[in-house]
Amino acid sequence: MGWLLDTLRNARRIERAKPWPRFEVDADMWSRLAAATGAGDADMLSLWSDGEAVHLAMMNRTAREIAIASFTPVDRRFPSVAAHHAPAQRLERMIHDIYGFAADNSPDERPWLDHGRWGLRWPGGTPEAVPSAWQSYKFLEAGGAPLHQIPVGPVHAGIIEPGHFRFSANGETVVRLEERLGYVHKGVEQLMRRKSIDACVAIAGRISGDSTVAYALAFALAVEAAIGVEAPKRAQALRGIMGELERLANHFGDVGAICNDASFSLIQAHCHILRERVLRASQACFGHRLMMDRIRPGGVAADMAADGEAILTALVGEIRPAFDHIRTVYDSVNSLQDRRVRTGLLSRNLAEQFACGGYVGRASGRAFDARQWPGYAPYDRSLKPVGRTAGDVDARVWVRMDEILASMAMIERLVADLPSGEIRHEIAVAVDCEGSALVESFRGDVFARVRLAADGNVTHAHLRDPSWFQWPLLEAAIEGNIVADFPLCNKSFNCSYSGHDL
Repeated sequence: MGWLLDTLRNARRIERAKPWPRFEVDADMWSRLAAATGAGDADMLSLWSDGEAVHLAMMNRTAREIAIASFTPVDRRFPSVAAHHAPAQRLERMIHDIYGFAADNSPDERPWLDHGRWGLRWPGGTPEAVPSAWQSYKFLEAGGAPLHQIPVGPVHAGIIEPGHFRFSANGETVVRLEERLGYVHKGVEQLMRRKSIDACVAIAGRISGDSTVAYALAFALAVEAAIGVEAPKRAQALRGIMGELERLANHFGDVGAICNDASFSLIQAHCHILRERVLRASQACFGHRLMMDRIRPGGVAADMAADGEAILTALVGEIRPAFDHIRTVYDSVNSLQDRRVRTGLLSRNLAEQFACGGYVGRASGRAFDARQWPGYAPYDRSLKPVGRTAGDVDARVWVRMDEILASMAMIERLVADLPSGEIRHEIAVAVDCEGSALVESFRGDVFARVRLAADGNVTHAHLRDPSWFQWPLLEAAIEGNIVADFPLCNKSFNCSYSGHDL
C-alpha cells in the first residue's frame, strides 16, 4: 500500500464506488491531500462537484494506486486545493461558476466559464436568476519594461472554436499570455442529469467531437465499472481499432497543420490525404467517418463491416510507405528545423506538476499513457509510451509521428487477432452505483466518473478533458518566444476548446 491509500485508511469508504475507492473526508484530511498533491506526491486526475460535494481524484504512480476524496462543503465553502496545487485553479473556478461552492483562500476568484450571459448563476446548484450582461474580466498584469497588449479572439480567422488570448509583449517578444475560455460552454453535466445511459453516452461523445471515440469509451468503461460488467472480447478489440483510427486521423491532421504554420504547406497537403484515407476507412468499416455513436456501455453499437479486416489491412499497407516519406522530408528541411527546434519549450517539471498527458507531456519527458496503466482492454501492460525529452514544438511533432507508427502496428495486431462472438452485453442497473475510468485519447487521458440511480438513469456524470491541464502550460511555453510563433506553439498543443468548456 502506498501513501495515498494509507492516508485514507481511516476515512469512511463509499462501497458503491468502482473500480477505485472513494472516501468521505473532513476539511483537515482534504487539505492534507491537497498539500501532498501540490508537493508532487500524487497527480491530480480531476476536481469536480456534483452539487452535493466536491471530489478530488488523485493518482500515485509510484505505488500504482488511484483514489477519490469527497468533501461536503460547509456553508457552501471548501478548502482550496489551488492554494497548494496550481493546476486546480481553473477547476475550482468552474465549480463555483456552476455549483456556487467557493474555495477558501483561493489564489484566483475570477469567474471562468460564466461570462455573465446565462441569465442565471449556479445552474448546477441552486440557480438564481440574474440579468444577462457582459462581465468585464480583469486580466493579470505584467510588469517590467514598456509593454503593449495584443488581444486575439474570441473570433478567429479560421473556422475554429472561440477563445480569447491576451498577449503582453515587449516588441515582438511575448512576456505573458493569458487565455480566456468558456465561450463554448454547453452545460454538459446538467444535460446528463436524469437521462438514460444511452442518451448520456451520445452526449459524452459530443463533448469534443474529434475525440468522440475516447469520450464514449471513457463513459462506457465508467458505467461498466459501476455495474460490474465487461464488454465481450470482440467488442473490446473493435473499440481498440476505433481508438487507434481516431488517433491516426488526428495526428495526421496535426502534423500537417503544424508544418503549415511553419510555412511548409507541402507536408500538410500530403498529411490531409492520409487523414482522408483514414476517415474513409472508418466510414467503410464502422459507418461513420468519426465513428460517432459506435461505442455503447456493454460493447459496441454495430459490428465492423464484413470486409473491414481487408479494408484496414490495405489502409495500413498504403499509408505506411507514404508516411515514411513524410518523416524523411520533415527531418531534412532546414527552414522547418529553424522554426520548430527550441520553440515553445515546456519543462519536464511543469509537465509533471500539471500531470500533463498526451503528446504534450510525453514530449517533455512525462512517460504516462493510460492504455499502459491503469490500462484497459484490448491493450496490455507491454505497451510502452513513446516519448521525447526536448519539450519543444519539434518534440511534440516527433511524439505524434512515433505514435502514428505505433498505431498502425497496433491496428495490424488487433485485426490479425480479432475474436469472433458477441459485440454487446445488455446493461442492467439494480442499485445506486458509481464508476470511474481513465482512457487515452489522442490528446491525452480523459477521466470519467458516472453515478447511476437504481432506475438506470444517470444521476451525475463528470468528464475531464486533457486540455484542462494543457491550456495553462501553453501560457508558459510561449513566454520568451516571438508573437509570430504563437500559431506554431498553439497548434503543437492543439488543446480542445469544447472539451474544456463543458
